[in-house]
Amino acid sequence: MTLHAVIPAAGIGSRMGAEVPKQYLKVAGKTVIEQTLERLLRLPGLENIVVALGEGDPFWPGLGISNDTRLVTVKGGKERADSVLNGLYKLRQLCSDDDWVLVHDAARPCVRLTEIELLIETCVNHGQGGILATPVHDTMKRSDNHNRILETIPRENLWHACTPQLFRIGELTEAIEGALESGYPVTDEASAMERAGQQPLLVECSLANIKITRPDDLALAEFYLRGE
Repeated sequence: MTLHAVIPAAGIGSRMGAEVPKQYLKVAGKTVIEQTLERLLRLPGLENIVVALGEGDPFWPGLGISNDTRLVTVKGGKERADSVLNGLYKLRQLCSDDDWVLVHDAARPCVRLTEIELLIETCVNHGQGGILATPVHDTMKRSDNHNRILETIPRENLWHACTPQLFRIGELTEAIEGALESGYPVTDEASAMERAGQQPLLVECSLANIKITRPDDLALAEFYLRGE
């Protein structure tokens, strides 16, 4: 198989309340995005990583990793799905629609290579896309608009979607295009593929594969990275 990756990194991370976008905050001695990219670059057979950056991003050029020849940058979009789509368009200029692409959050620096390799193996063996995910263990509640409980949701067969998410480049591009054109909310790549009639596979990953969203997450990511 031929493998590539897209990293949407155009967000500003407003919930972090930091002066710089969260992907440029330091964790375990490096920026979050450096930790993430260095991990992916260790994947055997990975040919290209397209990084979708915010317009006029002043931080990226100062990173040593930005000079790696396997990294290509594109302009990010207004929403995550727009950034991913721009990355896919770039890949279609470089490779075949039948190649596979890993889409991974820039703010998930703790993902384990063994779990990415399991995702790749599972998807290739089944001939269909899939995602890393963690089963829901807590009791789930649905609320009204005033934070009052309406009901308890059975947690059986519920999963937290994570990344990377792995699909063929052509199929994913068409799925996201179709979803955006119809106004369908694309919360992750799998949601676009679901709308297109596919049933992506779920491959369980560790709880260490956190997405850095709030200030407390930095300390947790530091703990996981230092412990490796």
